[in-house]
Amino acid sequence: MNALEPLIYDLSSPGRIGVELPASDVPNYELPAHLLRDELPLPEVSQIDATRHFTRLSRLNIAVDTTMYPLGSCTMKYNPRVNEDAARLPGFALAHPLQDPMVSQGALYLMHELQGYLSEIAGMAGTSLQPAAGAHGELTGILVMRAYHRDRGDTKRTKMLIPDSAHGTNPASSAMAGLTVVEIASDSRGNVDLASLKAALGDDVCGLMMTNPNTLGMFEEHIEEVCRLVHEAGGLVYGDGANMNALLGVAKPGEIGFDVMHFNLHKTFSTPHGGGGPGSGPVAVAKHLVDFLPGPIVTMTEPEEEDGAPTYELVAPAKSIGRMKSFFGNFGMHVRAYTYIRVHGEDGLRDSSKHAVLNANYLQARLKGTYHAPNGERHCMHETIVQGKIPGSDIRALDISKRLMDYGFHPATNYFPLIVPEALMIEPTETESKQTMDEFVAAMLAIADEALHHPELLHNAPHTAPLKRLDEVKAAKELVLCCRI
Repeated sequence: MNALEPLIYDLSSPGRIGVELPASDVPNYELPAHLLRDELPLPEVSQIDATRHFTRLSRLNIAVDTTMYPLGSCTMKYNPRVNEDAARLPGFALAHPLQDPMVSQGALYLMHELQGYLSEIAGMAGTSLQPAAGAHGELTGILVMRAYHRDRGDTKRTKMLIPDSAHGTNPASSAMAGLTVVEIASDSRGNVDLASLKAALGDDVCGLMMTNPNTLGMFEEHIEEVCRLVHEAGGLVYGDGANMNALLGVAKPGEIGFDVMHFNLHKTFSTPHGGGGPGSGPVAVAKHLVDFLPGPIVTMTEPEEEDGAPTYELVAPAKSIGRMKSFFGNFGMHVRAYTYIRVHGEDGLRDSSKHAVLNANYLQARLKGTYHAPNGERHCMHETIVQGKIPGSDIRALDISKRLMDYGFHPATNYFPLIVPEALMIEPTETESKQTMDEFVAAMLAIADEALHHPELLHNAPHTAPLKRLDEVKAAKELVLCCRI
């Protein structure tokens, strides 16, 4: 059966309707003729047919609500439903960003508290909630760094140093900010190579942009030394907080030596991630960078009267780089992240990181001996990297990922980090139980055996999906944006 059969178009019959629209309560206006079509061949179906159609489509998805979603570096963990309940409270869901601040005190209070929580978690002095996603947060942080140097008259700092174990968006964000990217090599243990770093440092370096733990799933063993070297050269250290799920409540980047970092609320604090977001990438900075944050940010004024309540207002920092997004970021994500932090508290946040690291190390230990881990002699952090190659077989990482779908699991991240051939990046997150991880391990071991004795099962996988192996390169180049061809 085709993935979309029976197509909703095939169920169409003239005169069928799914909903009766109420009479318009606003004046009718003539629509622009150039935007209208003579015909719009939408299906005419009943409400139950439409409901069944979209329900069938939803069941074709492999999602975190139905199975383990070990997508490394993306932290696809369960989104607690209490977060959704909070975000749907009328006072939050129906708030309008153009409301007067005096009638938005509840929303502003939540944002002010979240700014404070994130600053505390990061070990930083201030936070902006404006950026709409992680990469947007990267660009924001880099612009803050650039503004800091320019404010000091240090205009020759035009280079950004980026380790080869960094996230792929790091060099793109740096280039977008007008900086030249210089790649720094990794050493044999997965750390920043100190010799390579020292050779690249100079008075033209804006800073170093790094992910810790890095995309090899490793904590930088010389992180304090790295920060010291960059600072001595006059540069700043940017922390890509995408992997903060490994450090939450355990280590504060600001206390380690980072000057600026972004959070991914959709990774660390369980706000929705799939389907394109909406994301949220708040940026936290050290004291010397607070004045350069994008504005406005929420500030609190203490009451003049002893029994009065504080007031919250939006204020632009003194040397702000300006606005990075209309209004104040994706507010619904702020509500969800705030709820997650309040529900867990300090101890709960720390436990979530500890369990994420424990789970990843459990998988690394169970897969050891069957799948090669490039840095397997070290304990990993929140994710483990293995190579999708089985000695004696021509199977590749993509074959293993496709076969995992037949076993009911979402594939791991493929071919990243780029410095590991046939990489499979596996992140179980803290929300998966030992029983679920054991099922995942059993699937991975069975696939390794199939690679040796029945490789055709992997070459032709998936077998249980409505659509079989696709030509993904062709699909990316020749888009089909309609479900009917």
